[in-house]
Amino acid sequence: MTAQVSSPTGQPMDATQNDVLAQVRNHIGHLTLNRPAGLNAITLDMVRSLHRQLDAWARDPQVHAVVLRGAGEKAFCAGGDIRSLYDSYTSGDTLHETFFVEEYALDLAIHHYRKPVLALMDGFVLGGGMGLVQGADLRVVTERSRLAMPEVAIGYFPDVGGSYFLPRIPGELGIYLGVSGVQIRAADALYCGLADWYLESARLAELDQRLDSLVWHDTPLKDLQGLLARLGVQHLPDAPLQTLRPAIDHFFALADVPGIVEQLRTVTVADSHAWALTTADLLETRSPLAMGVTLEMLRRGRQLSLEQCFALELHLDRQWFERGDLIEGVRALLIDKDKNPRWNPPTVQALDAERVASFFSGFDQSGS
Repeated sequence: MTAQVSSPTGQPMDATQNDVLAQVRNHIGHLTLNRPAGLNAITLDMVRSLHRQLDAWARDPQVHAVVLRGAGEKAFCAGGDIRSLYDSYTSGDTLHETFFVEEYALDLAIHHYRKPVLALMDGFVLGGGMGLVQGADLRVVTERSRLAMPEVAIGYFPDVGGSYFLPRIPGELGIYLGVSGVQIRAADALYCGLADWYLESARLAELDQRLDSLVWHDTPLKDLQGLLARLGVQHLPDAPLQTLRPAIDHFFALADVPGIVEQLRTVTVADSHAWALTTADLLETRSPLAMGVTLEMLRRGRQLSLEQCFALELHLDRQWFERGDLIEGVRALLIDKDKNPRWNPPTVQALDAERVASFFSGFDQSGS
């Protein structure tokens, strides 16, 4: 859903439509998330603007493809505007409920979009930003790209389709990314299949120029792929996760989060002990409940369709503000900023498997 960012003071969720810029050039619909001061964190109004514009372009025979990007040089999108959702819940409003329903519908629409979507993932691509790009046909990263599903850091779980795309990464890499919330760079994004092309950020302007002069043929997707093949590459050397893969596949295939943390501290796999200890320390700062629910969600997601994954995430969402750790995580990191969340339970060792399982109760009847 989100990174640890908040909107400027007083920024309402129904911000002006200038928060999403739309333009058609050379049969390409360009959509720009235009809140650079807030790292392009998405609001409900932006979700609605994006969905309306995509629907209109889907029906327009003069539009052959869509390009998604973020304004500024720091972020494509650092997630949902979590501060506004926190305010909605604590004031007894229903905005936080509406937001997830409409955000997931937008993400699903991008996955199923009938025209090719090119996502320029320059800068931070976190939480809700990942939800926007992972349904795109062509996902471009740069040397500035930082990708993550960091929700467990604020007591939440990786939603926006994370239950679908994370467990489909080879081995246990996606489980590791979801349970730990770590950021990865371009080489790892390509290695994991979370991006398709690498392009230096300095060449993004050239890409725009070539898109403006692109000669279209019968298959727009092939035209775009041919252009990217002339400008970018699909593999980068020295992906850190490739080196760590044996260790990650061992530890993150274990039965539960307490077992993962225990073995990270006591078992050495390959030449990864320093990484394992650092990872154990990191996990012990995250919400134990969020990590437990994330692990179960991702493993279930491996067997579910895309639509079922979004339904499962909504099933969890409807309980999470009341029963999960999100409100406390936002309080500690964004409101009071004491950076000392009082998780429930407070430790990984105290995590109760039955409590984790209770969040999934009734899903077969209500969600799939």
